[in-house]
Amino acid sequence: MKGSMLKHPRSERPAPEVLATADVTIPRHELPAGEMTPDDAYQIVHDELMLDGNARLNAATFVTTWMEPQADRLMAECFDKNMIDKDEYPQTAEIEARCVNILSRLWHAPDARQATGCSTTGSSEAAMLGGLALKRRWQRQGRTGRPNLVMGINVQVCWEKFANYWDVEMRLVPMDGDRYHLSAEEAVALCDENTIGVVAILGSTFDGSYEPVAEICAALDAFQERTGIDVPVHVDAASGGFVAPFLDRDLVWDFQLPRVSSINVSGHKYGLVYPGVGWIVWRDAQALPEDLIFWVNYLGDDMPTFALNFSRPGAQVVAQYYNFLRLGFAGYARVQGYARDVATRLAGMIADLGPFELLTRGDELPVFAFKLRDEVTGYSVFDVSEALRERGWQVPAYTFPKNREDLAALRIVVRRGFTHDLADLLLEDLRRHVQRLEKQAVPARDATTATGFHH
Repeated sequence: MKGSMLKHPRSERPAPEVLATADVTIPRHELPAGEMTPDDAYQIVHDELMLDGNARLNAATFVTTWMEPQADRLMAECFDKNMIDKDEYPQTAEIEARCVNILSRLWHAPDARQATGCSTTGSSEAAMLGGLALKRRWQRQGRTGRPNLVMGINVQVCWEKFANYWDVEMRLVPMDGDRYHLSAEEAVALCDENTIGVVAILGSTFDGSYEPVAEICAALDAFQERTGIDVPVHVDAASGGFVAPFLDRDLVWDFQLPRVSSINVSGHKYGLVYPGVGWIVWRDAQALPEDLIFWVNYLGDDMPTFALNFSRPGAQVVAQYYNFLRLGFAGYARVQGYARDVATRLAGMIADLGPFELLTRGDELPVFAFKLRDEVTGYSVFDVSEALRERGWQVPAYTFPKNREDLAALRIVVRRGFTHDLADLLLEDLRRHVQRLEKQAVPARDATTATGFHH
């Protein structure tokens, strides 16, 4: 039989259509004229999202990128619950209150049985609520000047937004030499009778370091003795609030310090929940001015609310409570301790490669920053960052702020799910790219041409 007469048994079957709408242009900036099937709509969106980076290889973000399947299932069961409807979803409201009590105890509030706080969409909203309480407290003292808030220049952008939205002067302490965050001496130097508070960061996004909260409070104690001016402290513990209590138990930074009036934390960072939840806790009810609490008659009941947002999903709050139950103190200590072990080990191995110099070692937050040694002139940290993207790694490169704009660094954030094995793979890729980059005569990228990362 001639070869041309031989046919594969499946050759005459028509190729199946992947999508019923495969030959139609999908509008991207206006509604399509008609409907499509749920499967087609899913596939179109799913395929487009494949162009995103792999979240597990994202060493830039502090945000949780993995949770257990049981937590995923709980969240799916709660997507339709509105956190604001406390009368309709009383048990979700109860779970939120339990979480506030847990955090109050974790942070040594004087009377955690009367815990004052709430969940938010993230620590940015929580920080703004803390700032609002500071401003209102200052106003109640009858001050007439323009209020100011003292902080290091390394603060997260939410504080710039707060100052802009609520007309508060930002008094920023610049970096100086090897000091990359706020110091007690510099903080007090900027305080006066119109200072509504000092913001201390427990875990800077630039390098993962803790600011000296206890030293800042002690300096403000002495300042009050000299001047009679009482300046409270808000601790922005967006990341460190879920790290220090478990790994640095001798560190005094929270409500054990009488001057600390409020603390914010991000549940979706080292709280280990997917994006969408933060927490604000005040020292006691007196630290939250009553005129910031609104009583709303909504869907059948009078309820207090003091968040900036209104409707939002209850799923992340439920997932936070799941983590508290699932892990307990020992589990959080284990997870965060493993992350710190990975961070410090990886930092040490990167330092041993030769061209890099560590700025931090990952022994506070499991986060560390490193720069190229001064003698390396043929490539930049931006070249290194771009090279690592070739294998899917997202390692941010950025310049430091005022007074240290000359310093450009790389930063690696180690989160749950970033294992020693992944760290070894990253190190091998970094070593391989360095060998190639060392053949360059001059850098190909700088801060103006590199892909941008945001803190």
